[in-house]
Order: sequence, then C-alpha cells, then structure tokens
Amino acid sequence: MKRTLIKNLLSSDDGNYDILIKGWVRTKRDYKDFTFIELNDGSSLKSIQIVLDKDLKSYEKLTEVTTGASLDISGKLVESKGKGQKWEILADTFEILGLADNTYPLQKKGHSLEFLREIAHLRPRSNLFSSIFRVRSRLSFAIHNFFQKRDFFYIHTPIITSSDCEGAGELFKVTTLDMNNIPKTDSQVDFKQDFFEKPAYLTVSGQLEGELFATALSNIYTFGPTFRAENSHTSRHASEFWMVEPEMAFYDIFDNMELAEIFIKDIIKDYLETSSDEINLFNRFVDKELKARLNHILEKDFEKIEYTKAIDILQKASEKFEYPVSYGVNLQTEHERYLTEQHFKKPLFVYNYPKEIKPFYMKLNDDGKTVRALDLLVPGIGEIIGGSQREEKLEVLQDNMKRLNLNEDDYWWYLDTRKFGSVYHSGFGLGFERLIMLLTGVSNIRDVIPFARTPQNIEF
Repeated sequence: MKRTLIKNLLSSDDGNYDILIKGWVRTKRDYKDFTFIELNDGSSLKSIQIVLDKDLKSYEKLTEVTTGASLDISGKLVESKGKGQKWEILADTFEILGLADNTYPLQKKGHSLEFLREIAHLRPRSNLFSSIFRVRSRLSFAIHNFFQKRDFFYIHTPIITSSDCEGAGELFKVTTLDMNNIPKTDSQVDFKQDFFEKPAYLTVSGQLEGELFATALSNIYTFGPTFRAENSHTSRHASEFWMVEPEMAFYDIFDNMELAEIFIKDIIKDYLETSSDEINLFNRFVDKELKARLNHILEKDFEKIEYTKAIDILQKASEKFEYPVSYGVNLQTEHERYLTEQHFKKPLFVYNYPKEIKPFYMKLNDDGKTVRALDLLVPGIGEIIGGSQREEKLEVLQDNMKRLNLNEDDYWWYLDTRKFGSVYHSGFGLGFERLIMLLTGVSNIRDVIPFARTPQNIEF
C-alpha cells in the first residue's frame, strides 16, 4: 500500500478506507484496553490520532514507544468520536521504525528559543519550527511564481566572486593556500599560487552579475545564498543569508518602487491564503498583532518620501533615539521603525540618499549630491528592501569608482555594459530571512533559517 501524507488525510471528504501512514510520535496515552497516539509526519502542523486496540498483534511492544519514536501504521480512516478532530485512524498493524530513548529533548512543551537553537538538528520537529520552515518553503515557491508570471528569467549568479559589490570589505575569503605556509612575495600573499591566481571571496550579492543579464534579457531575478563577514551579534544579522534580487532594464526608480510594493503585497496575499494553520499558531504564540499588521500592509498604499524629509521628521520627533540623527547618517532600525510604526503607521519608501553613504553603482541625481537609492521600511522590521536605479553613464560610473578608490580593472566586465548599448535600469535586494520574520512575527533571524551562521557559530 502506498503511504498517504497526514495533511491529505486531514482534508479528506470521506473515510472508511484503508491507509498507510508513517511519522513520529508527538504524544502517547495508555488506557486499559487501548492506546492513543498522536502521529505527525511534518506535512502539516496538525497531527492525526491513532487508536490501537489491545488485541493488535505485538500490542505489548507499545510499552517501548515514547515521544519521538517513528512508526509505520496501517489501518482505516474513520470519523473521530473525540472533539476537535474530524478523522482518526483505527490501526490494523503497526511497526516500530525507530525508538527514542529518554534523552529525547522534545518530550515537553514550552522550550525556550535559546534552548531550541542549541538543538537545531531536532528543532524542526517542534510545532513552531516545523511551521516556520513550511512557511519558508511556501514563500520560496511564491517568490518564483511572482517573477515567472511576470516574464522574469531566473539567473544563477556565482557564489565565488572576485568583486565586492557593496564596497564594505566584509567578505569571506576563498583560498586553497596552506594557512600554515602561506606563499609570499615582498611580504605580500602570492596569489599566483592560489587556485584562482587572485583574491576570491564568497559573494555578498548577485546584483552586478544580475545587471549583466538584465542588459540582455530585460527582466531577471536571482534567489540564492549570500555571505557577509560582519562581526555583528544583533537579532537581524547573519553571516549566511538568502537574497532575492530582481534587475530590470528600462525601469527608473519609481518603476522599481512600484514593483517592490506589488511584490511584497503579492507574497503576503499568497501567504494568508495558503498558510492559515501556521499563521494562527504565530498569531497566538509569537505575535498577537501579526494578522492585523499584515492585513494593514495589504490595505495601505506605501508612502514615498525623500531622505531629507525623513531626516527632518526624525529631528523634529519627540522620541529620544539612541543614535543621533543628522543629514548624512545611515538610518538605524530605531529610526526606521519610528517612521513606519509611529509617524506614518504604514510601510514607506525612503529614496534619494546622499551619494557618500551609498555604493558606487547608484544613479547620480542632477543635484550632484544624491543618488537614486531606495529603502523599503515596514512596521515591525524596519528595512526589508534596498535598491536603486543603477548608473548607466560610463563616465559617471568611472568617477564614482575613483572617488571610492575602486580599481577599474577589477570591474572591466561591468563597465563594458555601459559601453555597448547602455540603458537605464534598476533593481532591488530583499533579505529573504527578514521577509520571513515579517510574515511570522519571529524576531530573531537565527530562528527563520535552518542552520544559522553567525559569529562563533558553525556547529550545525
């Protein structure tokens, strides 16, 4: 008999037919003449109840079964006599696939998130984390679906790169050199003996390579892992994270903002329609304002203000900020959340930033002082999207690189796109984990990625 997933049994319209399921024991209750087992196979937040009669063959072996054990159950799907469940299974046979001893750490409910991070290899079996990672899977599908429906091409950009897209220098180095015997020439590392014969890094973004394809295919997107060697211990930063990065030819900054708004609302709408069990769990146990906040984002048009206005609002605010506000500073999370949660009470785009605080590739405005950068700020998170209209003029791009002491030879391929049929174009980057935090109410990035990579943490 072919195995049936529990989620399909729970949504069944009729019963009284034979089934086979496999899964892990969540709870077990023994009575005089029968045993109840709640079995979960990960396909759904909900488990299904198994009724095992004492007359079953090898019934006595159930004494060995505890929470965490895995079972193979065959029987009949029938209407449940208990409350709160439509169906249950009357077992005909069972097989113990794997026992769990008394050290199994998930035998009780109510474990702290800190404790569960220490057992990242087992936390997907908990209700909270199984829900988070089912949602992560669904959101991945929804993202691909959004772009594919709009004639975007999915491009795989390199994970190993020789360029620093952001210019921040927080890169993980990739090398095959012997760390105990590094070859040197004139006190400098001799990269000619390394695998690529030049410094190589894990990428912080697929944007620059994405731009190359946008200037050929018009609309593309990347969706993959990125890396940043930033020694940050905040709840919003990880050393390995996933980015969604569309790049669009013939889009200006306002086209870019329009797409970003449609994108966020489309993903939230899909989530609300497809993940009701998980949303109800998050709304009850993680963030009681979650549903209301997500519906509020759907209902409101996103605000658009220039950076100078944002600074003016923050300077006039009665709020006492930890980080002082002045023209030319990067907005901190506290500033972003004040703007979205207290002043505008909805998501907003902040755009046209001072060129000194933004990367070299952003389009210079006519004032010569600001660039066409944008950040999308949302309640509960702060910045969730960063993007810009890209600089399409070769000479301006070269001037920017000189100002930031970037070597043109390292970016010759990027500059070529400004020599041969250059066009105005735009793009943005979405931190996938921050999107999951927004949609689940979970406040720590370590809890929305399967195996968190943060400073001093590479255990799993």
